[in-house]
Amino acid sequence: MTRCRVPGDKSIAHRALILAPLASGRSILRGIPTGRDVQSTVHAMRALGADFRSQGEGVLAVEGGLEATGPSAPIDCDKSGTTARLLAGLLAGLGVPGELDGDESLRRRPMDRVVYPLQAMGAPIRYLGERGTLPIRFDGRASGALRPLRHVPRISSAQVKSALLLAGLTGGTRVDVIESQQSRDHSERLLSWMGAPVEVDTKEDRVRVSLDPEGWHRPLRPLDLDVPGDLSSAAFLIVAALLTGRDLVVEGVGLNPTRTGLLDILRSMGAGVHTELEGSAASEPWGSVRVEAADLRPFRIAPAMVPRLLDEIPALAVLAARIPGTSMIEGAAELRHKESDRLGLTARNLDRLGVDCDETPDGLRIRGSATPLSGLVETGGDHRLAMAFGVLARLPGMEIAVQEPEAVEVSFPGFWDELDALVPRSEAIGRRPTR
Repeated sequence: MTRCRVPGDKSIAHRALILAPLASGRSILRGIPTGRDVQSTVHAMRALGADFRSQGEGVLAVEGGLEATGPSAPIDCDKSGTTARLLAGLLAGLGVPGELDGDESLRRRPMDRVVYPLQAMGAPIRYLGERGTLPIRFDGRASGALRPLRHVPRISSAQVKSALLLAGLTGGTRVDVIESQQSRDHSERLLSWMGAPVEVDTKEDRVRVSLDPEGWHRPLRPLDLDVPGDLSSAAFLIVAALLTGRDLVVEGVGLNPTRTGLLDILRSMGAGVHTELEGSAASEPWGSVRVEAADLRPFRIAPAMVPRLLDEIPALAVLAARIPGTSMIEGAAELRHKESDRLGLTARNLDRLGVDCDETPDGLRIRGSATPLSGLVETGGDHRLAMAFGVLARLPGMEIAVQEPEAVEVSFPGFWDELDALVPRSEAIGRRPTR
C-alpha cells in the first residue's frame, strides 16, 4: 500500500488569500500551494495592499483590515483564471481603480461571464483590448454601494459565483446567485465560517446562494486554516495507481462533496474507493482516500455530474483509454475555456497516440484497449494535460513523449517526483516524458 500527500487545494487557497486580508485581526494560512496559480493571487493581493508575511514554506500570516488603494501597475494574473475572475469581483466591490491582465493563454479565456453581471451592479469596467477578454480596466467608484443583483448563470461557475459574492460583500449590496447545478461551494463555506451573512437554499432543481449585508456590521473573523490537499491533483496519482494495479492512500485531502465526483465515477467503474473523514478546516471536510485496484468497466459522465469533476476529466480520459469498452463524457463544453481547449487537445492527443476517440461539441467518446500507444503529446502548456498524459506515458509498453512537462508547476510542482515514487521508471518501457 503506497501513501502520498498532494499540494493544498488551489480553490480553497485562492479564496482564503483574498478573504483573510478583509478580516479583522491576524489570519494564519498553512498549506498554501507553491504552484504558479496560487502565487498569482498572492502577488495580486500584495499589489492591492495585503500584508502577507511568510512563516515558513507554505505558511502565511495575514494582517486583516485591508485598506485597498488602486495598484500603481496592472495586476498580472499570469495563467490563473481564478485569480482574474475573483479579483474582478473584489475590485468592483471595493470601488478602487485598477487593471487586470494575464499571459497569452489567460487573455484567450472568457471574462464576459463575470464582467457583465458586475457591470449590471454598477461597476465601471471596460475592456482594453478584444471585448470579452483581458485586459480589463476598473475606473473606480467615487461613492455609494453597488446595485443588488439576482443572477441566473447559463453555466454554473464557482468562479463567477465567488466574484459576485465578493462584490456584494465589499460593495455593501445583496447578491443572489441561482444555479441549476451546484458548483463548488468553497466561497460560501469560508464566508459563512468567517461570519458573513451568507445563506444557501437547495431545492431539487436549483441552488440559491444569497449574501445580504444590509444591517450586518460585524467584521469578518480571521482564519486559522490548514488548507486540505487538492483532490484534483490527487486524481492523476489515483489514475496511475489504478492503471498499474496498485493500492494507494492519499492522506490529508479535501473531501468537500462538491468536489468528489471523481470518486463516484471510480466506484461506478468497479474500483474500491474508501474515504475516511478525519476533520474539518473552516467548514471544509478533509480526510484520507484509499483506492484499491480492480478490473474496471467503462463509465459515463452525464452533464449533471460535470461541475463536481470538471478538473478531473483529463485524468479520467486517459483512464478510459486503457479500459475495454466505450466511455462517454457529456456536458463538458466548459473545458474548452480552460488553460487550453482541454476537450479538443485531449481528443487530438488520444487520436495521435492510437486511441479510438471521437470528439463531440461538449464531450468525448473513448473506446479503450490494451494496444500499445506511441507518439508525441501536445499539452498547450496545460498542467492537467501534462499530468494526465504523463501518467499514460509511464505505463509499460508505451512510447510516449510529453511536451512542456514543466507545465505541472502551475498546480503540482512535485508531481514528477510523486509519480516516480508511485510508478518507478524502471517499470516503464519506452520513452519517458521529456523532463
